[in-house]
Amino acid sequence: MVEVQTEEVLVVPTQLFHRLGHFQGFSAEVEKYLDELFSPEHVSYRPRQEVEEDPSFKQLIPYCILRYAKDDSLFAYTRGRGQGEGRLHAKRSIGIGGHICSQDAQPDGDLHPYDEGMRRELEEEVILETTFQQRCVGLINDDETEVGRVHLGVVHLLDVQRPQVRPREADIVAAEFQPVQKLQEEQDQFETWSQICLQALFAAAG
Repeated sequence: MVEVQTEEVLVVPTQLFHRLGHFQGFSAEVEKYLDELFSPEHVSYRPRQEVEEDPSFKQLIPYCILRYAKDDSLFAYTRGRGQGEGRLHAKRSIGIGGHICSQDAQPDGDLHPYDEGMRRELEEEVILETTFQQRCVGLINDDETEVGRVHLGVVHLLDVQRPQVRPREADIVAAEFQPVQKLQEEQDQFETWSQICLQALFAAAG
């Protein structure tokens, strides 16, 4: 296992994000951003311990929301102390995902490093005992929090055929599918990115 202090993560210059169109909160304009953000001339891998404190770079983070549409429910959980980002411990979340690492860039791999990283994060964090359909639905930027200033979320909605998803990590606790309306009523318990998604993507629910 790679030690945290030597981990290199995928970043883009914050200046590029501002040039493409800075926003606070949620943007559904996926095509406006992604091609440029993922262009080889803009992405790089930098030591995580450096960029966590450097707002001149944005770490690109896949944020996967698992939805069971038949009863309008989402997979929600609480982050335990073993989860990577200490500033989010004990917060509830509807997003599965994490950093894209230099190890995800396989020279002979079939997937883009971002897609490989997203696949790896899903596999590490949950056990999916169902098929699903995935689509990218937007981006999250939150410059109002310490964590948000150095991250840019890419939101993926995964519609599962059956609500059969279990945590693989011991630090994903109190995990289950819950009605969107209930989650919205309790959204002050959630990390900021989850609050943004509950408001932007599911505002008409209930």
